[in-house]
Amino acid sequence: MPTSDQLLAELKLLHPKLIDLSLGRIERLLAKLGDPHHRLPPVVHIAGTNGKGSVTAYMKSILEAAGKRVHVYTSPHLVRFHERIQIAGSDGKSCDIGERALIDVLLRTRAVNDGDDITQFEITTAAAFLAFAETPADVLLLEVGLGGRLDATNVVARPVLTVITPISMDHAEKLGATLPLIAAEKAGILKPGVPCVVSRQPPEVLDVIEAQAQLVEAPLIVFGQQFDAYEQRGRLVVQREDALLDLVSPALAGRHQFVNAGTAVSAVLELDSALRAKTGMGLDLDESAIERGLTDVRWPARMQRLDSGPLPNMLRAGTELWLDGGHNPAAGLVLAQSLADIEERSSKPLILVVGMMGLKDAAGFLTPFRGLARRVYTVPIPGAHEAPYPPDKLAEVASACGLTAVACTGIEDALRRADAVEPGPKRVLICGSLYLAGHVLGLQAGVLPQSN
Repeated sequence: MPTSDQLLAELKLLHPKLIDLSLGRIERLLAKLGDPHHRLPPVVHIAGTNGKGSVTAYMKSILEAAGKRVHVYTSPHLVRFHERIQIAGSDGKSCDIGERALIDVLLRTRAVNDGDDITQFEITTAAAFLAFAETPADVLLLEVGLGGRLDATNVVARPVLTVITPISMDHAEKLGATLPLIAAEKAGILKPGVPCVVSRQPPEVLDVIEAQAQLVEAPLIVFGQQFDAYEQRGRLVVQREDALLDLVSPALAGRHQFVNAGTAVSAVLELDSALRAKTGMGLDLDESAIERGLTDVRWPARMQRLDSGPLPNMLRAGTELWLDGGHNPAAGLVLAQSLADIEERSSKPLILVVGMMGLKDAAGFLTPFRGLARRVYTVPIPGAHEAPYPPDKLAEVASACGLTAVACTGIEDALRRADAVEPGPKRVLICGSLYLAGHVLGLQAGVLPQSN
């Protein structure tokens, strides 16, 4: 019996490209599998550039707090591929698919595909649909892999709800060189008659989404129009046309999480209405379930504080170690804002440990930290599926942004330098890539992350 590692490596060889956006190949495979995507629980389809994972995590947590069984599909994974396919459990909590179950659906999907040309993401998405269709659940939270219009998840023709989180510049080489072009790809998940909750957007992005919604006749629930969300006296206020909710502060750190949490709250309320209209039965949501969801939420590598383990233990007492997978200019801006807010409450020298993929806008990501970060240590990303920035080149970019930067051989080297650079406790943020974040979490757990 092969391992999931062996099967996933083999499935990568079925197509010369890791990413090749198309729907034809997965539609062909799903037809051979008996169309499991037509037998899924009610689907919430979620696209966006930033906040996509956080909104999904909040929605999952709120729905589970309300007693609902939830499947979740996300990508990329941090440490193990199994994280991408979360299956609703009999105890009301979803968990990563088990090794035997993952091997089973991968083997069955591989056999039906019979060597046909298909990307790894497409064939594993088909395998995930098989797993989701065969296990009862109340909702499937289906996160887009890349873009939207031609993403493999967009074969689901009739979701019950769609959600678009904040859109910014990222993956320009695949989605387009301007914000409106990227927005057009993301807006490709809009479906006729299916409501869409739209988080805060730049005006030129919202124009594209509204035009596409009008074209396909999809009703929109837009941040700043049909709902709003903001922090007030340390609490989350969500204001809608039909309700005003005064809620606890969301558990995930950062000012931007008030927008993400508010979007998720509005989305679960719209989901309740959509299910009630479609089936006559809603979610039986109450404010206490929403608040439990906001406080119980877990989402690794999103302003995650690493309090114990081998990496924090390398640092002197009082030093904080944080981890975030943000990797584009918009993420750099909200991270810098979050750290500036923390600095106001508790002042410590900020040091960045950064590794980035070679196609990312490193200058755009790093510039918001000018005047905030004392020093930047650049690191490689072991096991990256595409070429990352060499540490010396990334240090040159950081220096050009007005930051003091030094290239390092790895995470441990960077942390040793950060600890020794000046006396006293510090605040260290490891950031720049989800793949780097996965490597860090692997070091913390003493395991080698599975390749993306």
